Amino acid sequence: MATIEHSEIIKASPERVFSLLRRVEDFAEYSDWVEAIEPLGEERYRWHVRAVGMDWTFDVEVTETRPPEVLAWKSLDGVKNHGRYHLRPVAEGTEVSLTLTYEIRNRLMEKAVNKAAKPLVGKISRQILERVEARLNTG
Repeated sequence: MATIEHSEIIKASPERVFSLLRRVEDFAEYSDWVEAIEPLGEERYRWHVRAVGMDWTFDVEVTETRPPEVLAWKSLDGVKNHGRYHLRPVAEGTEVSLTLTYEIRNRLMEKAVNKAAKPLVGKISRQILERVEARLNTG
């Protein structure tokens, strides 16, 4: 399994940050790569992503919600993965840490994905958190 980690500090309280991250269907507004997110009910969502010249569709389920500290999910299809946002108060506001773990069973494919995935997930995560912070600062 491969793990990607990313963290940023957002100038807002953990409660305010969590309230936006918890609205999973709004993530399409926070990233140029996320085209749409369909709520499927029972904490499940279908993500439509356009990245590296390809369209990706996958279903995820929120597996843990512990306001204002943890939001976690796992994939239901496609590439086996699970992720977690951990929010921690710091002097400047909130440190938001993302941990994403995934598994690809084909070694050749895994090597190619690893090379592209780490920088791409970092860019997407950074963009999402920057836009969350911008939304918090505008009202």
